Amino acid sequence: MVSFDNTEIAFQSKTNKDLKRAYWLFKIIASPTIVKIGKFATNLALKVGLPIKKSVKATIFKQFCGGETIEECKPAINLLGKFHIGTILDYSVEGKTTDEDFDKTVEIIISTIHRAKNDVNIPFAVFKVTGIARFDLLEKASDKNHSLTEIEKKEIQVIIKRIDKIAKAAFDAKVPLFIDAEETWIQDAIDTWTFEMMLKYNKEEAIVFNTLQMYRHDRLAFLKDCLKLAKENNVHYGIKLVRGAYMEKERDRALKMSYPSPIQPTKQATDSDYNAALEFIVQNASSFALCAGSHNEESSLILTKLLNQNGISPRDKRFYFAQLLGMSDHISYNLAHEGYFVAKYVPFGPIKEVMPYLLRRADENTSVAGQTGRELSLIMKELQRRKLN
Repeated sequence: MVSFDNTEIAFQSKTNKDLKRAYWLFKIIASPTIVKIGKFATNLALKVGLPIKKSVKATIFKQFCGGETIEECKPAINLLGKFHIGTILDYSVEGKTTDEDFDKTVEIIISTIHRAKNDVNIPFAVFKVTGIARFDLLEKASDKNHSLTEIEKKEIQVIIKRIDKIAKAAFDAKVPLFIDAEETWIQDAIDTWTFEMMLKYNKEEAIVFNTLQMYRHDRLAFLKDCLKLAKENNVHYGIKLVRGAYMEKERDRALKMSYPSPIQPTKQATDSDYNAALEFIVQNASSFALCAGSHNEESSLILTKLLNQNGISPRDKRFYFAQLLGMSDHISYNLAHEGYFVAKYVPFGPIKEVMPYLLRRADENTSVAGQTGRELSLIMKELQRRKLN
């Protein structure tokens, strides 16, 4: 039985200085008011060019990011690897709009794939389609009521070629590739293109992974359709399972535009569907590969029990656990200590361009009930244990 209460294992890679920095960061993040003021002040400082880069890099950036470049991430990769935890290099630059920027991002993503090749410490690559395509075009591609112009059709073909270029690089390098989920009103196109990549590259093993956000009430049914598609087309369906990251935005848009919210009515409903999806995937393990992205202790324990009950070894590479760098180390390190495959998302990119990601992380921590409180209590417990020892 895995225990997530062992803080000595959870924080074995952290110095006292690391823990104290994390403590004060989570203390700050625990206050929605401070987060709101901090977001405004940080954005303003960056906009007017105030010299805050050094202080940002030493605090929130150091907690949640690996570096500004792939090379700068090397110490984080090696440190995680020392404790049998993999790294998922996540180029977290957002808000680009030009073809030149999109093509540059494609090359950086492919560079992460090349870096992962033959490195056991980097088991996956990842990207977001919004990092290589205009949001408005993805919205049009997902809207069944929108008639695409010839120019739009050509632009969409360019997007698909970018996705295919990344997927082919992953296939050639034998590095599994996550395509992240995004807002519901652009997700249909992403789902379609992701499966097209699976048809090309997932015949022998799961290389391309789709991401399912289980705070959507329709995703459990979608998952069951995925199994049918996998069997009909003789492909291995890669799934990254998460709860989701756009809840407030989704509900606000549904209310504003007067359509039914795609979001589950309660957190309990989300948890129930997430755990049901774990069970469905494990029971159909011959067709699926899974990365369970979760900071939820109960779901992580449920997956360990499901693997055991179905005679699946913790060392079966079709099943991974994943958490974000700087969070839920009590889950990541204790699972890895018990022999399960675990990886951390390690964001990287220029500080100024990664700030939207970091500020969203802060928002998510304030909105997830109990998240920061749990982090703080574990850090305090470990600091006290070290003091007594």
